[in-house]
Amino acid sequence: MYKKTERNMKSFNAVVVKEKDMLEIGKVLSDLALSYGLKIETCSELMDLSSLGIGHAKCIDDRLISDILGEDLNIQRDKNQREICACAESIDIGVYNTCKHGCLYCYANYSDKAVKNSIMKHDPQSPMLIGNLEPNDKITDRKMESYRNNQLRFF
Repeated sequence: MYKKTERNMKSFNAVVVKEKDMLEIGKVLSDLALSYGLKIETCSELMDLSSLGIGHAKCIDDRLISDILGEDLNIQRDKNQREICACAESIDIGVYNTCKHGCLYCYANYSDKAVKNSIMKHDPQSPMLIGNLEPNDKITDRKMESYRNNQLRFF
């Protein structure tokens, strides 16, 4: 569990779900999803739930992106993530402390005060995600190579 998440959930009395219970819950959720034609996948889960029809997902899914583009990609697993994470290499364009939803399990907000400060800086006319370019801000050009291999696939 992320440290921020652990801190946020102290008042929530969250419990660690035992493997037996996880299997029972997974079975119920899998059956329910199946009845609606939905698919359930886990993120960075050590436990193999494939026997329940629950697969492993990727937030940044190179296969999905490849399918959308209709071509193969040459992209590696993101080495900057946790070891169990299967996400493809990516560049995060998000900004911490900007979501107003206040979910206790969220890792992206440090504090309510920081979120309120970020929201106050919001300028819909700005090209920045939050606020505007300040005098002490530094802009760095980032070298980026394409993951596309320029080979279209035909279905």
